[in-house]
Amino acid sequence: MIVNASEVYDIVEFDKTEISERFEIDFYEETFVLQFDYNETGDFFTVHLYKIGDDGEDVPIVLGEKLILGRPLWENIPRYDIPAPTLIPLDIGMEATRITFENMNESVFLYILDGATVEESDDE
Repeated sequence: MIVNASEVYDIVEFDKTEISERFEIDFYEETFVLQFDYNETGDFFTVHLYKIGDDGEDVPIVLGEKLILGRPLWENIPRYDIPAPTLIPLDIGMEATRITFENMNESVFLYILDGATVEESDDE
């Protein structure tokens, strides 16, 4: 997948050395929780998506979505409660062929497309 720089609105960065990394993120004035995990045996990352419930509890939307280079997250899940912006792991330099611990947040980043306004908060 080729992405023009004008299509990229932000990057979701997480600390891969602090797995399970978990934080709140706002998409279009709606707050979600992203939690990133790493599978050392398979050398891949997954992400869990939660919505904040009325009582402040995490409501699971999608659990264990594997980050695959060039494939938008949640692209084949027809749910109305998935955030509208496209989140896609890419290597803009086109060096990587897959996501690994070594290249994540080095040359491969999780990009936000579609013009979302994003704010992260560390409210733990």
